[in-house]
Amino acid sequence: MGIITPGFFGKKREEDPKLPPGQYETKDFPVLSAGPTPNIHQGEWSFTITNESGEKTSWTWDEFMKLPVETVDTDIHCVTRWSKFDTTWRGVSLDTLFENVETSAGYTMAHSFGGYTTNVPLEDLLDGKAWVAFEFGGEPLDPEHGGPARLLVPHLYFWKSAKWVNGITLHDTEELGFWEVNGYHAYGDPWKEERYYYDS
Repeated sequence: MGIITPGFFGKKREEDPKLPPGQYETKDFPVLSAGPTPNIHQGEWSFTITNESGEKTSWTWDEFMKLPVETVDTDIHCVTRWSKFDTTWRGVSLDTLFENVETSAGYTMAHSFGGYTTNVPLEDLLDGKAWVAFEFGGEPLDPEHGGPARLLVPHLYFWKSAKWVNGITLHDTEELGFWEVNGYHAYGDPWKEERYYYDS
């Protein structure tokens, strides 16, 4: 597992109230990944939502690009303590993707090419809180940052914004994803410093 962690310098929180506790601002966009970067052609990409009954709703890349697109201006916060302000993304809201999905489940698991998973409560993906993003800073999303598409859940630590996302499964009970099984917090609120499983 390779971890690259440049850019851990910048403002401390007492200098900027936009910083959650324990974070530093960086102007860089550090790359942190569990494993190698996959090279996924848009023609290979698809996204599938599977509800708790096993019913699937899927989009190819071409179908996905015909959905309504939103521009998202937001700050992002990594559990490794860097924060990046005023980032701009374009993508499809999870509200749009879930419009025709029938479910009474309360929990989701995001899945990525390469086998990465992360768990997020369904309510944290809806009501304008999450997107599947394919552009960053006006450019197609680089593979190292999750291109061709990644989950964007900016109110949680950034490991919840799964790179190379290809689907979401719905569950009646909470299951833990890759980092969560390995000691990270099940929820990951940066304003409560929910970094590890033992953080309240």
